[in-house]
Amino acid sequence: MHPRTDHLIDLALEEDAGLGDLTSRAIFPKNHACRAFIEAGQDLVLCGIDVAARVFSRVDPKARVRVLVRDGARIRRGRRVLEVSGPTEGVLTAERTALNFLQRLSGIATLSSRYAEAVASTRVKIVDTRKTTPGFRALEKYAVRCGGSHNHRSSLGEHVLIKDNHIAAAGSLSRAVSRARAGSPHLCKIEVEAKSLAEVRQALKSGADAILLDNMTPKQVARAVSVISGRAQVEVSGGVRFETLSDYAIAGVDVISVGALTHSAPAADLSLTVVARRH
Repeated sequence: MHPRTDHLIDLALEEDAGLGDLTSRAIFPKNHACRAFIEAGQDLVLCGIDVAARVFSRVDPKARVRVLVRDGARIRRGRRVLEVSGPTEGVLTAERTALNFLQRLSGIATLSSRYAEAVASTRVKIVDTRKTTPGFRALEKYAVRCGGSHNHRSSLGEHVLIKDNHIAAAGSLSRAVSRARAGSPHLCKIEVEAKSLAEVRQALKSGADAILLDNMTPKQVARAVSVISGRAQVEVSGGVRFETLSDYAIAGVDVISVGALTHSAPAADLSLTVVARRH
């Protein structure tokens, strides 16, 4: 689990239960206990189960949690993934926060799996972007990996990616590449964003190690791949939807980056059910 996860859990619990759970506190005495389980309401790729388990124990150390399915597992609707027992107030106080983490991360993993499967017969890798929920990047990128896709850079400090605003501020593409080459570590690769074939040619002439083809049509990508002809790695980004994914996954493309993996993944359907007490 990422070192920041406990901090995120605490922030989420403070947001949702900083004043306590008035409803549960009013209904249940301190010694009231219950059993509950979380189950899937759809077919999905599970992610975030340890985070969900941690939420219950963070709310009440007396909670006993049993994880039934591990992250990365493909599960069917109706499958139970976690069981919890302990003080009723603690279980119900933790419910929404635990599910928020689990639904969000499983949703990302499930969508990432769909994209990865769609290009499984090719050499193309599907990667995410930095379009993540602030503070949740490590968890969301972990969810992408659970779904079988891959991670792009996790921060601005990982490698050089020269985009249109860098080029505009530097005055030219070649100047931006030259300065980046001089100012970055000697093992660092230089990637350049290109929006046209003219920019592709400039990037090649400047010695770029990788070229990001931004918002090009599949036909434009095919032409750019022909121009690059193996002299640089090829990344495609912008305007790629699941329905058009196969049109972009052509020979010569190495990577397709998809912001939707994190910024548009629908929450997975998971819910918590308390086991009714017998009277």
